[in-house]
Amino acid sequence: MDNGIQEKRTMIERSLVLIKPDGIQRCLIGKIISRFEDAGFKIIGMKMRWIDQEFAMLHYTEDIEKRRGKFVRDKLINFITEGPVLALCLEGVDAIENIRKIVGDTEPRKAMPGTIRGDFAHVTYEYADNKNIAVKNLIHASSNKEDSENEIKLWFSEKELHSYKTVHEMHIL
Repeated sequence: MDNGIQEKRTMIERSLVLIKPDGIQRCLIGKIISRFEDAGFKIIGMKMRWIDQEFAMLHYTEDIEKRRGKFVRDKLINFITEGPVLALCLEGVDAIENIRKIVGDTEPRKAMPGTIRGDFAHVTYEYADNKNIAVKNLIHASSNKEDSENEIKLWFSEKELHSYKTVHEMHIL
């Protein structure tokens, strides 16, 4: 195999994206998915689930509690279990980093216009803390390769992930 082609293929990554209950309740599913498809990402897995507290604790692990505190973890768990969640496994070049750019800053008021959170949300940490709720920020995207691998395994079985060609791949292979 040509080294140039092999080098390009190693940059293809997978990332988990969750459209959280607020994104579903606000009927933003189509607009959010379009952002990723327009950028050339391929959906290789997709399903809607209403998760329970036990599953939410597997997603928001104790590592989050160590980094952000029990208060934040509890709020995230309560928020993600209040309605259905749409789980997507996306694939593309440097997917983890590029998807996070499309999503925008975790705190919506800091997210740049043109990002999902910058265009569709505005809640601040301070507002959420005063209301004793999680920040309604529409979406989750894997933060790094290790998290991506663990999250995808949690949300999808191998049988639920699909391989196919898109027209976008002509431009990256």
